[in-house]
Amino acid sequence: MQSLAPPSPIKSLVRPRPQVIRGNPSKLALQCIYRSDSVSFPNGVGSNRADWQSSCAILASKVVAQQQPTNKASSGGDVDGGADHVAAVNGHKTSVDLNLVPIEKTASNSNGNSSIKPHQPQKPLTITDLCPAPMHGSHLRVAYQGVPGAYSEAAAGKAYPNCEAIPCDQFEVAFQAVELWIADRAVLPVENSLGGSIHRNYDLLLRHRLHIVGEVQLPVHHCLLALPGVRKEYINRVISHPQALAQCELTLTKLGLQAAREAVDDTAGAAEYIAANNLRDTAAIASARAAELYGMQVLADGIQDDSSNVTRFVMLAREPIIPRTDRPFKTSIVFAHDKGTSVLFKVLSAFAFRNISLTKIESRPHRNRPIRLVDDGNVGTAKHFEYMFYIDFEASMAEVRAQNALAEVQEFTSFLRVLGSYPMDMTPWCPSRGDNDDDEKIPF
Repeated sequence: MQSLAPPSPIKSLVRPRPQVIRGNPSKLALQCIYRSDSVSFPNGVGSNRADWQSSCAILASKVVAQQQPTNKASSGGDVDGGADHVAAVNGHKTSVDLNLVPIEKTASNSNGNSSIKPHQPQKPLTITDLCPAPMHGSHLRVAYQGVPGAYSEAAAGKAYPNCEAIPCDQFEVAFQAVELWIADRAVLPVENSLGGSIHRNYDLLLRHRLHIVGEVQLPVHHCLLALPGVRKEYINRVISHPQALAQCELTLTKLGLQAAREAVDDTAGAAEYIAANNLRDTAAIASARAAELYGMQVLADGIQDDSSNVTRFVMLAREPIIPRTDRPFKTSIVFAHDKGTSVLFKVLSAFAFRNISLTKIESRPHRNRPIRLVDDGNVGTAKHFEYMFYIDFEASMAEVRAQNALAEVQEFTSFLRVLGSYPMDMTPWCPSRGDNDDDEKIPF
């Protein structure tokens, strides 16, 4: 029994409708043209799987029929419609216009025969496509804290060359920029070789649901900047980020500056502030790029107390990357336990037993429960501080030993979260220029 037509036309959003272009019937290719306009099947065929299979069978019949010799033309046969006699397949009729499209031809060769343009198969996705290297990042929007000329901007450019750097006034704004799809990535500092950890960002890693997808280590090269024409004798105030001031304290003393130190939000912001307000009695500690951007002169170059001054940045994204084993990986986790720090030894032993090296251990107060009270009727109430522990270890989550280690850690902890498993920064070591033990390397 013939099926009833549907009450309204069917939108062919996914069903292809082949288009016909007449050509040489001995060289054919199937080409489906997807249409989004409304099509109506008078007999209702095409509305189920069996009808669609029937249409495909008719299409295959056309291929066989049109590849046969064309001597039917002399006997009155239809050359172009050799398969149009097929009226039904599997008991189903069809009114779908199924035709064949000749493949694209190229120019004739030396023998006069037209050559066939070979089909270029689409390259399949590989694990590399799903897990791009940290240096891959053109056309990405990358958020960083600070203003143009900040070290974070340089780290964003190193992590993602040719990216669009988006400055943010606060660390949390950079997190929110990624969460709200204003930016694709964020590059934020987490520790410095001289100043230690940036605790604010560790707290934000726990508060937000972003994933660490890479790291980049940037040598820090500080300069003492002032407005053009200002000499160091006129300086009575030096402003910069608190860590930059701490990293240059000894050198500033050697320079004979009896100026007051004043902390601001970031290094490049200090240079921008001096230039915007024409402060001729104030100097800033910032990068050489900041001097170029804000029209300032460099009074002293390489004023960091230690040339091995490196800041480690992490790259954050909304989705994690797929861990691999073909290159060195690092994994960052955070955990806590209801019974305090007594579980820390057991956690560390889970990594030591599997020969997994730890690169960092950081503790931060447990903000939801900073103090744990233990009542003892005989001696009173003991008050213990509660902590969250951050650990970085050198292993990929694709490795069985790392999976087994975290499975054991989970048995000892009440809270465990993997912040990310990501490639390590293996770029060659390039320390900051300058060695402050030699005063000749600090020009004026």
